[in-house]
Amino acid sequence: MPERLFSDDPGDAPKQAKGAFFSDYTGEFPVPRALQHAGGAADDTAADPAKIKRAAGPVPAWLRAGRPTLHELTRNRRQALMALGGGAVALGAIGTTAAAVFGPPSADPDDFVKTGSGGGNISPRDAGSFSNRDASYTSGQGDLNDLGASGTADTPSAAAVAAMRATPRFPTPLNRDPVLHLLRRATFGPTPADIALVKEVGIDAWIDRQLDWEQLADPVADAALKAVPTATMTTAEIRSTVKDGDNKPQTDLTKAVIARQLWSSRQLLEVMVDFWNNHLNVTSPFDGGWDVRGPYDSGVIRKHALGKFSDLLIASARDPAMMRYLDNTSSDRRNVNENYGRELLELHTVGIDGGYNEKDVRNSAYLMTGRTATRDGVFKYEQNKHWTGAVKVLGFQHANKAAKDGLAIGDAYLMYLATHPSTARYIARKLCVRFVCDTPPQGLVDRLAKTYQESGSAIVPVLKVLFRSLEFWIATGLKTRRPLENFIATGRVVGTTPGADTAKALDDMYQFTSKLGQPPLGWGPPDGYPDVANAWSSAAGMLETWNAHRAFMQQQWKGLNNPTAASLVTQPAATLGTYLDVLANRLVFQPMQPAEKDALIKFLGSKADTRITDTNLGGKLPLLAPLILDSVYHALR
Repeated sequence: MPERLFSDDPGDAPKQAKGAFFSDYTGEFPVPRALQHAGGAADDTAADPAKIKRAAGPVPAWLRAGRPTLHELTRNRRQALMALGGGAVALGAIGTTAAAVFGPPSADPDDFVKTGSGGGNISPRDAGSFSNRDASYTSGQGDLNDLGASGTADTPSAAAVAAMRATPRFPTPLNRDPVLHLLRRATFGPTPADIALVKEVGIDAWIDRQLDWEQLADPVADAALKAVPTATMTTAEIRSTVKDGDNKPQTDLTKAVIARQLWSSRQLLEVMVDFWNNHLNVTSPFDGGWDVRGPYDSGVIRKHALGKFSDLLIASARDPAMMRYLDNTSSDRRNVNENYGRELLELHTVGIDGGYNEKDVRNSAYLMTGRTATRDGVFKYEQNKHWTGAVKVLGFQHANKAAKDGLAIGDAYLMYLATHPSTARYIARKLCVRFVCDTPPQGLVDRLAKTYQESGSAIVPVLKVLFRSLEFWIATGLKTRRPLENFIATGRVVGTTPGADTAKALDDMYQFTSKLGQPPLGWGPPDGYPDVANAWSSAAGMLETWNAHRAFMQQQWKGLNNPTAASLVTQPAATLGTYLDVLANRLVFQPMQPAEKDALIKFLGSKADTRITDTNLGGKLPLLAPLILDSVYHALR
């Protein structure tokens, strides 16, 4: 299997014609780099400089909008680290804590005593840390402040019309139809039924319906969830159903994610549930999560996904799953564990750019002492474990004198963090990365952050401004589907539905997503799955993505209703050329470029004007359809 779809080496190839977007595509479909080093394996590129050269092909202009424009500088940085040796690599990977510790000595002589280091007053931001993990993948690109259109309109549809009249700064191979663009971003992939519905009710009404998700019936997903009953149980129900320590409820939950993303009619809710599950990540399965991880999904993430972030944050800080996952159950006034206090600042709220330092981290941990979980999987505040004494974190101060008041004081601290301007910017930027592009325009981020603060951290008003923004509508094709998103989008577009043995099929699909490198809820560290294209690039992952397309088209998922390839082309096509247009329109909602179409005709060993007498193409259709799904038209969104 060739490493790339198209060669990086121009050789004697003719000059690329304007608009031939696909001809310089490197073929790097999403796949996690981290998995290439599983088990501590050495980095092949670090061991073989020649491999770096082969892997650094040209990046087309339309792809650079979703990935670093200075791709070559990223490559050169890697080469420089190799030249400097292992010590440079070790320093390059230094964490935010170490970056602060090794910063300039503190001017506060008492700081060493309080924090155990001379750098307690140095913030990770001032120490030079990346703003967040995803920023490390897009370093050098900066913010794409000009996508070709900016500002807001009175309605989403008006913004879509205005964006369509503008010229994108980054041309895309995708059809810019606003209906398709909306469904690529606000769902896990368009379906013919979704397209028909949006065209029937209109863009504005469709968005309003999705935001008012509780009024939407969800019969298909509800039926599918019966195959994984423990996924929706309460902690008490789980404990009375399975034996202690049995991880079935956690694995059922991951399968429920697949079912909901595939078949729920509440697609925007599912997109936001996925967003918050990554933002407030609690891995599933994890040790100690057997009886609490499912209830965390339903009672915290799903309940507040389209509510106020302040409510979501406070709920997460009173949940046994979060307390166990980030070790707050082992934190008390005599032996303070900083894990949760640190992630609360770095990942959940203000972010590294918020300016906190090591003293803030320590005080944050003090404020959270006493929050724990019982052996029965119930959250409990134990005041005898709460640290008392004056605390200060950023602009929050409290005498914190009485342990009995520790829970309320902690909630006040959480409210302060949830409504902090840095939290507003941090969450606004993450939403822009999810819905617009990997390095979104700063003006859009500022607009959403302003709305976030004005609404008291309510998310629906923020999303409404996002959908009324021209930046959203002009960003067609500037995001790459992550492995799980590509997998789900494939199942949705081909029309796979629950069947006679949905439980077995969901188990098989879950196992397959593990091979893809993105099983639902499976990211181990607390920062959640990366959401930028450069984090998922590898040839091995591209191959598994191709295999997923064949699995759906060749009816691998036994127990589901799997449409045959022949059912995809329902309208007559006189010639092979017309037939390919019909098939492409069905799978990727647009015809392919002439060169790509010619390649498919060559694959079939035929000609464009060949008359069609067999809609199954002599048995070749199940092989042909996945090739269209392998294309960039399905990889981008």
